[in-house]
Amino acid sequence: MSAPAAVAAAAAGALALPAAAVGQPAARPHDRAVVISDVQYDSPGRDDRSNWSLNKEWVDVTNTARRAVNLDSWTLSDEAGPTYTFRLDGRSTVRVHTGEGRDRRADVYQDRRNYVWNNDRDTATLRNDHGRFIDDASLGYRDRDNDDRGHRGGHRH
Repeated sequence: MSAPAAVAAAAAGALALPAAAVGQPAARPHDRAVVISDVQYDSPGRDDRSNWSLNKEWVDVTNTARRAVNLDSWTLSDEAGPTYTFRLDGRSTVRVHTGEGRDRRADVYQDRRNYVWNNDRDTATLRNDHGRFIDDASLGYRDRDNDDRGHRGGHRH
């Protein structure tokens, strides 16, 4: 598989219902190897909407398997609904930045001009190409196993 690259960006809501509730197929074995490994919800410094500030807001997605996983139609979304679609090689991590930039092997850019992640409370959700929940990371929810530091939060599996 080629280096990670943005293949589409769209503003669409992510369905919050369990996959079984909407008749979607079960997760494939390789789906469980892909996780949200870290999140920076609040970019350091002043939120001035500069490209530098937007790109300091990011989500790391990691493939722990040896084989590459085609994530062409997988989505990463926040609670408000914006989604981003991308690809990921085997045994690698890609950092998905909010702002504009040139996609590289370990960094891809959503090319947005507004922040995606809320600084005080939000959830990054990863879904496969069938819309099935794969992983999430949350900030600001005390009812989930969460470190409340703006990085890796709780899981639902």
